[in-house]
Amino acid sequence: MKLFFRDHLSIIILYSISFLLLPWIIHVLDDLSSHYAYFIFLVSFLFILWLLGRYYRRRKFYHHLQKNINTQDDLHLFEPRAAIEQYYSEKLRQIQYLFLTQQQRLEEQAHEKQLVLSHFAHQMKTPLSVIQLIVQATPNKTTDELQQWYTINKECNKLTFTLNQLLTYERTSHLVADLKIEPIILKGLVQEVINDLKDFFIIREVFPKLTFAEDQIIYSDRKWLKIVLYQVLNNAIKYSEMASTIHIHYDNTALHIKNLGETIPTSEIARVFDLFYTGMKGRTSGEATGIGLYLVKKILTTLEHPFTLQSSEHVTTFSINFSNSLKK
Repeated sequence: MKLFFRDHLSIIILYSISFLLLPWIIHVLDDLSSHYAYFIFLVSFLFILWLLGRYYRRRKFYHHLQKNINTQDDLHLFEPRAAIEQYYSEKLRQIQYLFLTQQQRLEEQAHEKQLVLSHFAHQMKTPLSVIQLIVQATPNKTTDELQQWYTINKECNKLTFTLNQLLTYERTSHLVADLKIEPIILKGLVQEVINDLKDFFIIREVFPKLTFAEDQIIYSDRKWLKIVLYQVLNNAIKYSEMASTIHIHYDNTALHIKNLGETIPTSEIARVFDLFYTGMKGRTSGEATGIGLYLVKKILTTLEHPFTLQSSEHVTTFSINFSNSLKK
């Protein structure tokens, strides 16, 4: 109630003046009809004075409400004059304080979760590496034991791959700060990834075929681009037909990775890059995590390398455009 009266004080004063002044004017003029224009002018003059005074006191407030908010400072109404402006400005400060406090708390929680996630992922990689070494080093295995050890090794590889995805996902929260753009020989980088995946190529009986210049140089971040190529080629192998070929070629602007296999439905093309989306194939096989292509999209978007995914007639092609990253 107090704020209401303070906000309408000027109206109360105007009404009080008019209420006291009008009877006196009518009495002095005696015949109001002959001075009606003067009476209208006087009332209008008082009303205009009131509007001008109200606008002068609240002009900053109106300007503040109309402008776009771009920074935190835009939330504040500096030097508020009217009572309603002062209360409004104080409320904004309280809201901003609560927002910043909550934001800081959430950032601390997110940072803590990242540290815990990274710590446990690294802790789990060591036992997995030990298990894989034991599997590979154990001699004198029977045929049944070989099959069991092979299954254990396969599952360990899956766990290692998933943990690496988890660590990559955690690191992408600081992706921009970690970038280092440098010249890269594209074929050499692709061959490194193929070599890292050679066991998977052999198991799936899939063979890579490279077609592009030896000295083709692009500008990008080597570490993050290698992660992208690893993920894309891993998917190409996983969903290729047995005993087929993955064609990897460069056409002066874009790198194309083409594999033969089941066609990705058109309705899923736009969604396969969403976090945790596995599609129909991933749900039936149970091997997809829904993280890999999300990381690919996030990294390539940050690196400003446009990409496309096309799938029709059992041919799937993933293309990365390097036209903005070529050697000048």
